[in-house]
Amino acid sequence: MTDFNSIISDYTAQVDAQLEAILPAASGPAEQLFAAMRYSVFNGGKRVRPALCFAAAEAVASSDSNTAKVAAAVEMIHAYSLIHDDLPAMDDDDLRRGKPTCHIQFGEATAILAGDGLQSLAFQQLTQLSDIPAQTVVELIGLLSGLGGCNGMVTGQAIDLAATGTALDLQQLKTMHAHKTGALIEASVLMGALATAQVNPQQLAALKQFATAIGLAFQIQDDILDVESSTEMLGKQQGSDITNQKSTYTSILGLEEARSEAAALYQQSMQALDIFADKADSLRGIADFIVKRNH
Repeated sequence: MTDFNSIISDYTAQVDAQLEAILPAASGPAEQLFAAMRYSVFNGGKRVRPALCFAAAEAVASSDSNTAKVAAAVEMIHAYSLIHDDLPAMDDDDLRRGKPTCHIQFGEATAILAGDGLQSLAFQQLTQLSDIPAQTVVELIGLLSGLGGCNGMVTGQAIDLAATGTALDLQQLKTMHAHKTGALIEASVLMGALATAQVNPQQLAALKQFATAIGLAFQIQDDILDVESSTEMLGKQQGSDITNQKSTYTSILGLEEARSEAAALYQQSMQALDIFADKADSLRGIADFIVKRNH
């Protein structure tokens, strides 16, 4: 299995170069807005979702400049979601990746606009793919708008807000996180594969199984870390789920059963990749990191 750190360094360099190319310079009449967008994108994120784009492309065929653009689009959607997630009206967090959250650094109004700007810029990026069928571009836009919106992440956030202070059962929790966290992870994997214009239906189905399993494992590990890790290690407020009276995998299952569930999902994700043989080694390395990370 390929080591995560060696995988991520190359992928991160490529997506960061693409993000640098599309993000506006922090100057002119909207200098504060553009500074806030850059602050939120280049603040030390792990780039897991872009890495999944590249690794999925390589499992199917190979990565190229279109992969970098798709990865940049996904990362901008992720960054926008975190800006809005941290706002006082949402989770009211003042720390993200060890730094002040966007609204603390730039004010609420600028933070809201920074999220809006990143979201629209993500879709603009998808219109700039080259040497790819128009139908594939439409599919990519459909995937990101669906899984990043009402069929995924935004609905998950709405469920989360509505459920704060109430006890969810395990199935309700899985539904919430399949939307809130899992959907954008699924988008990352499927879009990376689709942007090659070479993926077949069997491969796409296998990648969807992989993404569904590892997306849920990602959230379970997040819940475990919220209990076990420190604010310094996490780069955000430790114990915030308990403080905000949120149902989590650890509150419902307990720590040990939550670990067992994450391990089972990891095994499911590995089985889904069998059809790709060693071409999916980068995906395996990322999945291994997701279930073993400490931040």
